[in-house]
Amino acid sequence: MQAPTDLAHLTDFFDRYGTALTSGDVAGVAGCYALPGMVVSDTYSFTFASPAAVALSFLGAAPAYREQHIVAAHAQLRDVQRLSTALAMVAVEWEYLDSLGNAVPGECYRYLIRTDASGPRITTVIATHGN
Repeated sequence: MQAPTDLAHLTDFFDRYGTALTSGDVAGVAGCYALPGMVVSDTYSFTFASPAAVALSFLGAAPAYREQHIVAAHAQLRDVQRLSTALAMVAVEWEYLDSLGNAVPGECYRYLIRTDASGPRITTVIATHGN
């Protein structure tokens, strides 16, 4: 893990990212990514080189959350590995809250984060299915 200030910055960052995801703020989601960016899972990978491409790839997220009655997302930071001054690999388990106030289990991801003067940004997302 990192110093408390690093964890606080990452927690704030993932709070903003989760809010943008569940509210349909695709511009906010796009602002959380360094470019070019990449998403990797067991069955597919894709890259994006512009904020518009990021926004397009997340257009369906908010309606999917609404369909499941998800109103909030909370990132539980499970591990932070500092790779360099600017890079960190962050293991996140997402927990969702539905419209009745119930916790809904979420997905697990590893995020390669690059931090610069403007703050942390996601460079790569890897779906890990709880690993």
